[in-house]
Amino acid sequence: MAGAAVMPDTRAARIILIRHGRPALPTSPRTGHRGFRDYIDAYEAAGLDPTDAPPDELQDLVSELEAVFSSDRRRAQDSAKTLVPGADLIVDPLFMEAPLPAPRIPLLRMSVPKWAVVARLLWHAGYHPEIENYRKAKHRASRAADILVRRATLDGATALVAHGYFNFLIGRELGRRGFRKSGSHRAKFWNAVVYERA
Repeated sequence: MAGAAVMPDTRAARIILIRHGRPALPTSPRTGHRGFRDYIDAYEAAGLDPTDAPPDELQDLVSELEAVFSSDRRRAQDSAKTLVPGADLIVDPLFMEAPLPAPRIPLLRMSVPKWAVVARLLWHAGYHPEIENYRKAKHRASRAADILVRRATLDGATALVAHGYFNFLIGRELGRRGFRKSGSHRAKFWNAVVYERA
C-alpha cells in the first residue's frame, strides 16, 4: 500500500558479545613508547594462550548456537573455535578492535595497561595518526550491530567473539535499538555481555 509506514522488526532476539581469551604473549612490566608500539604489533598477531580455557558458564551460554561471529584477529578466531567448536565460524574484519595509537612521549615508562589507558584517552581526544578515528569506529559499530541484529532476528540468538572496546561500542548501539543489557563491559578476558530484545 502506497505511503504505508514500515514497522521495525520487534521479534525476540539475543546477542552475546564476548571478549576473546588471553593472548599468547608475555606482558612487559614497564616500557617506553617504542616498546608499547612493539607490544601492540605483537598483540595483534598473537593467538589464544592454549592454557586459557573459557569459563564453564560461558560455554553453557553459547553451547547451542549453530553459528558464531568473530573478528579476523587470530586471538578472536582461536577463542571462538575453543568456545564453540561445533559452530560455524563467520569471520569478518568489520568486528576488529578500534585501534590504539602509540603516543610518542619520550622518557616516560609505564606498564602496558597504563599505556593502553593513556592511548585510548588520547584517541578520544583526537590523536589518531594514520588509524581509524572515533567517528569511523562508531559508524563501523553501527554496521556490525546491523549484521548481529539481522542474524539474531532470524535465529533467535547469536554471539560475537571479538574485542573489549569495540564490543562496548556495539553494545551501546544495541541499547539505542531497544536491547536490554545483562552484564557489563569490562577489560577481562572471556567477558560476556548479553543483549536481549523481548
